[in-house]
Parts: sequence; C-alpha cells; structure tokens
Amino acid sequence: MFSGGYKIRDENAVHYLTFAVVEWIDVFTRKDYCNIVVDSLNYCVENKGLQIQSWIIMSNHMHLIASAREGFTLSGAIRDFKKHTSTTIVNCITNNTRESRKNWMLWIFKRAGEKNSRNKGHQFWQQDNHPVELSDIEILKQKMSYIHQNPVRAGIVREAEDFVCSSAIDYAGGKGLVKLEMI
Repeated sequence: MFSGGYKIRDENAVHYLTFAVVEWIDVFTRKDYCNIVVDSLNYCVENKGLQIQSWIIMSNHMHLIASAREGFTLSGAIRDFKKHTSTTIVNCITNNTRESRKNWMLWIFKRAGEKNSRNKGHQFWQQDNHPVELSDIEILKQKMSYIHQNPVRAGIVREAEDFVCSSAIDYAGGKGLVKLEMI
C-alpha cells in the first residue's frame, strides 16, 4: 500500500475489489440474497458503465475484477451497486418470514449503521473496498485465479467452474450469470 491508502485513482483502469458484509455475516448462503447481487451487477453493466472481468460471491464477501467504460466512473458504479444491494438485501431479510437469522442479522446491521455517521438506519457492507489497480497482466491473472479458486480452497466445490456464483464457468467455456468483458 502507498501513502494515499486504498483509492481508485484511475477510474477507467482495471481494479481488483473486495466487498465484505459487516461482521463477516454469512448472508450469501441464501440464493435470494445472491440473486440480488447478480441482478445488480448486471444492471450496473447495462446502465452504470461497469465492466466486469471476473467475479465471485462467497458466503460473506465478494470479489470483482472490474473497470468502467469511458464516460463512467468505477467509484460511481461501485457506490451505486453497494447502496442498492445494501438496501435491497436488508429489505429482503426484513420481509423474509423463513429467515431464521433475521433478528440477529438486522440487529448487527442496525448497530453497524448507528456507528457510522455516513449511514441512515443500517450498514450492510463494510466501508472499504480495498481497490488494487491491476496494470500488470500477470498480477491480473493471479487475482483472477485467486477469485476462481476461492470455493475450491474452501472445500465447497472440486472444480472452480462448478461454483454457480462465479465467473469461472465463463472462462471454462460455459455461460455464467453475469455479463463479462473477458480477458
């Protein structure tokens, strides 16, 4: 890390990003909540200039390798994505009569929101994204491998392309859930 901290300096450059749920709560063990993230990623691709080269949703965090099309900013797309998914997922949890962890999760999100003056009511995502600009193709390939191997290392799947909430299937010749800009 350099003296300026983690910041997006070149809004159109390819970046590696990590988004974690507050307190590392395992929210994405439920398909409904993953679908909100997938739908929002696709919306941002179509409407916010987001270009996704690689992605994965794990149980309590997600990774992206992404950039922004000319005329758009990566930080703007990420801000809108996080705001929308935060509100939508919390509302989905609130209205989910079958969510056994509802009261506990909502309490955590509310408490996190109260600690952060930038939020109103709740906080779903941790504040930071730890953007790392990927100007070197070898580092980009390492980060992509890290992303795709995440569920393999966790023992969830044997082959990266078998994990549904990931771009690994696209790179194995199949069709994934999110529109990609293949590398």
